[in-house]
Amino acid sequence: MATDTDEPIRVLIVDDHAVVRQGLMTFLELQDGILVVGEAGNGKEALQKVKELQPDVVLMDLVMPVMDGLTAIKEIKLMRPETEVIALTSFADDEKVFTAIRSGATGYLLKDVQPADLVKAVMAAERGEVQLHPEVAKRLMHEVVAPPKESDGLQELTERELEVLGLLGRGMSNKEIARELQVSEKTVKAHVSSVLNKLSLPGRTHAALFAVKRGLAPA
Repeated sequence: MATDTDEPIRVLIVDDHAVVRQGLMTFLELQDGILVVGEAGNGKEALQKVKELQPDVVLMDLVMPVMDGLTAIKEIKLMRPETEVIALTSFADDEKVFTAIRSGATGYLLKDVQPADLVKAVMAAERGEVQLHPEVAKRLMHEVVAPPKESDGLQELTERELEVLGLLGRGMSNKEIARELQVSEKTVKAHVSSVLNKLSLPGRTHAALFAVKRGLAPA
């Protein structure tokens, strides 16, 4: 992370579409205080570029070949924690939002974000401040403040389903849960489906937030 206010914020752009990278680069390079130091077309390339260029902020697409953005965010934060990552994607999918933030993303923006707001987000991220697209922030806030049901259904879960719920709360994918519990991904998928059904929850992110609010997902 930059420490000298006279030095520009070093930005790496990661997207599998060259036209998107070029558009972002053209715009950001016109901004005082921002220097685009490189670009990458997938998560694997991004890891190498972060290692070589040591950017302050990475703008990270999520759906890419070779290595997706969610995996890349985790790896970048492990390799270079001081580099801030903003997920910049077309998808406001609940699961992607939650996983990106749990993986260490400083912000989550949709590609329809206004140019001026993107610049503000880059500058805020360099300071370590969380930036969320208004639609994303609204959806997450709704989940956080939603009052629990009188009967939350936990008593209906088996011991293994409680384990799965806790791991969902830690932001784990089915593959990661399967590895943690030493079972098949098919078995995990069945447990997740059962948990959602018993708790009357519409999706994984809702289950993850449920687990976090009830202290079932220790770090």
